[in-house]
Amino acid sequence: MTAARLPRLATLAFGFAFLYAPIVLLVIYSFNASKLVTVWAGFSTQWYASLFSNAQLVASAKISLQIAAISACIATFNGTLAAFALERFGAFRTRTLFVGSIYAPLVIPEVILGLSLLLIFVAFGISRGFWTIVAGHATFTMCFAAVVIRARLAGMDRSLEEAAMDLGAGPVTTFLRIVLPQLTPALVSAWMLAFILSLDDLVIASFTSGPGSTTLPMRIYSQVRLGVTPEINAMSSLLLAAVGLALLVSSVLSRKRAS
Repeated sequence: MTAARLPRLATLAFGFAFLYAPIVLLVIYSFNASKLVTVWAGFSTQWYASLFSNAQLVASAKISLQIAAISACIATFNGTLAAFALERFGAFRTRTLFVGSIYAPLVIPEVILGLSLLLIFVAFGISRGFWTIVAGHATFTMCFAAVVIRARLAGMDRSLEEAAMDLGAGPVTTFLRIVLPQLTPALVSAWMLAFILSLDDLVIASFTSGPGSTTLPMRIYSQVRLGVTPEINAMSSLLLAAVGLALLVSSVLSRKRAS
């Protein structure tokens, strides 16, 4: 090891430790036998068993998963339409305004977006609850889906579509047989990104939620303010495992498709 590489490796190791050491500690202490999360008292899985008997946390987890799945589907669908409009429709009259409205949630603070949604729901007399959270999450995740799908559309070879239409295929057949198979990896990636962003959101859900629609991040935040419990560590570890498994499956499928 040369002297020039040592500082770079040390910086890299420090960066990874700074990012991932707290996550590793969280997972380790989820197996702690003590009720005190900072005192190690031996290995135990009792908090995972206790977690599933915690009706409030389980109910909030179900609500978060349902909201994330539905809002991700809506965001992916709308993001696909937006990506096609930007990539295939050329320079139409209101393109600048359309681009700004699509990409605005990328730069607008979530507090501002959440407050704006709250004011809209109040102005129209819409009761806040499950579906208002879905609408809020679909709104701010659509821009991320549009970016991913548009990047894939920009890299696609349009000569395949032209060849299919020259051979007699209609627009629908061309889309289903030519465009959609090439677009599928981007659609899956966009859906997963929207799902994870929705599952992780706290700010927008806080503004748009109502009675009986407390999401898991909201539940965890409210309980952490009174003190971290081992059950929260266990729930967080399960979420990390679920996200890691989803990323692993996505990576395997991408490699198989590429091969």
